[in-house]
Amino acid sequence: MLDAPRAARSLLTASAVRERSAKMLELGIDGKLTAFTVAMDRLPAAADLVVEVIRANYPDLVIPFHARWRHFVAGGRDLGTELLARIADPAERGRTAFDLAIVSVLLDAGAGMAWRYHDAATGAELSKSEGLAVASLRMFEAGAFAADGVSPRADAARLAALTADDIARGFQVGPDNPLVGLEGRAALLARLGAAAAAAPAVFGSRDAPRPGGLFDHLAATAEDGRLPATAILAAVLAHLGPIWPSRVTLGGIALGDCWHHPLIRAGDASDGLIPFHKLSQWLSYSLIEPLESAGLAVTHVDGLTGLPEYRNGGLFVDMGVLTLRDPAMANAANTVDSALVVEWRGLTVALLDAIAPLVRERLGLAAEDFPLARVLEGGTWSAGRRLARERRADGGPPIRVVSDGTVF
Repeated sequence: MLDAPRAARSLLTASAVRERSAKMLELGIDGKLTAFTVAMDRLPAAADLVVEVIRANYPDLVIPFHARWRHFVAGGRDLGTELLARIADPAERGRTAFDLAIVSVLLDAGAGMAWRYHDAATGAELSKSEGLAVASLRMFEAGAFAADGVSPRADAARLAALTADDIARGFQVGPDNPLVGLEGRAALLARLGAAAAAAPAVFGSRDAPRPGGLFDHLAATAEDGRLPATAILAAVLAHLGPIWPSRVTLGGIALGDCWHHPLIRAGDASDGLIPFHKLSQWLSYSLIEPLESAGLAVTHVDGLTGLPEYRNGGLFVDMGVLTLRDPAMANAANTVDSALVVEWRGLTVALLDAIAPLVRERLGLAAEDFPLARVLEGGTWSAGRRLARERRADGGPPIRVVSDGTVF
């Protein structure tokens, strides 16, 4: 039996997310969950829709990985690629890409249905993930995260001093344009700055530590130019773990995006706990391309899991794979630590693993050619968004979640 510290460390892995989410699905199929029932006979229809969306979005089936970089496109321009193309040195380009991806992902929790961002340079009006991405890129480009206030980079000292007002200005927040979780986002970035400053061996020298220093750290750990995606996640969880609100700790170790559910049994000190590490995994997916652009081969991408957020989760609710036992709870103030939301997230991760082979079968593609990261991008996320737009006037999720700006 694992002691508490070892049990805690076992939860800081993608395999723990996958294994415990699979247990959640087993409980759902057996009719034992408190909030949801599961109808696996509806999964083939969901797979059909995902394939329809993939063929519409990517007729050639050439699909990039699900990553933050997809959201930097506005007004027909790839703003992320444009920004990085200005940097000649490959190593500095990699550090800058890490700076941007890390800061932008940490600002990427649900924005709420009312918030919009107007990008003056392209004329685009954006919301949700795309709006958050472009707003964060514009702040980055203008030097808002840099110590000198002008360079496109992120510095630990500046991040540690960021306030909610700074984020509000950059994100055009006001009484008529509210952004959910503003304080939580600013606090995350401030803790990111503190964590980078406290670990110069990972994030660069004591004179100028930055999130982008993780690029050099990961590149140095590659063997024969190869780096497994799970190693990226391990580094993110190990070195950025201190930034997450400490909701759950075990053996003195903060577990981040990990939650209680009494039916998840493990037979050790981690009984009743289920991890998701959603933003950490989203970040890990988003760090793959900068590493590959620097000449490294990122392997075992399917070692990461699907992301338990409301587009993927909404797909399964809207398609009838998941049904609330009490329909009135869809409009309740469901907090992220509630049994309903924990069940929804665990079921989403497991159902993404279940739908992926059905999608591949319909497309005639093998897993090695069409990993989960492509199923998500192609894919389940877009299908969930499409259903949300068709079924609800505000395009919101089928179940209301009260977000603090750090999860879901």
